[in-house]
Amino acid sequence: MTEAKTSLKRTLVGKVVSDKRDKTVTVLIERRVKHDLYGKIVGKSSKYHAHDEKGEFHLGDIIEITESRPISKTKNWIATRLVQKAALV
Repeated sequence: MTEAKTSLKRTLVGKVVSDKRDKTVTVLIERRVKHDLYGKIVGKSSKYHAHDEKGEFHLGDIIEITESRPISKTKNWIATRLVQKAALV
């Protein structure tokens, strides 16, 4: 039986908000959740540090990150693919 193996690693899509560090990008993940008590839809956000080996992702890019083993004290994610290039202003 040959079945396609599904990855157990989480993937998230977010915007690069910093590319100043070597081989690291900071990615902002925004999500909308319902408030537990009041039921209002509220925007929540989280920032993750992702490993970018080649330095190919830059400020404003929308990228996909995948969970991985700890790479440093704050890096547990790897930048996997470019979803949308940043628009030139």
